[in-house]
Amino acid sequence: MSKMPKDLWINLPVKDIRKSKAFFTEIGFPLNPNCPNDDEVVSLLIGEQNVAVMLFPEATLRSFAGSDLTDTSKSMEVLLSIGANSKDEVDELVKKVMQAGGTIYSEPKEDGWMYGAGFADVDGHRWNVLYMDPGKIPQG
Repeated sequence: MSKMPKDLWINLPVKDIRKSKAFFTEIGFPLNPNCPNDDEVVSLLIGEQNVAVMLFPEATLRSFAGSDLTDTSKSMEVLLSIGANSKDEVDELVKKVMQAGGTIYSEPKEDGWMYGAGFADVDGHRWNVLYMDPGKIPQG
């Protein structure tokens, strides 16, 4: 039986690495202390598992991937989801996103046993933040 991969890195192309770094640190995503976090790469650690989100200039990521990049003003390639511990955390992150220059595409709302919102970062990548109420999750 083969082992599962050890780590996961999410690599995102950015137009202006300094602007993107400022956005993500303003909304509370800590920098990875084991990365140079310069004009060539920025690494953020997200969640209790410290998933690395790597920000690269568009040209750099295009060369790594050997492919054109998605134009985030016209289409979405992936939806990145973040778990929150409460409705208040969802609302707090939405406020931080707006203050940091992001766009809210789905206002915070209840959806059954979930409470969440959707936002686009300064490069148009789409994220959602969700609180899942354990007391309301359907048992099956």
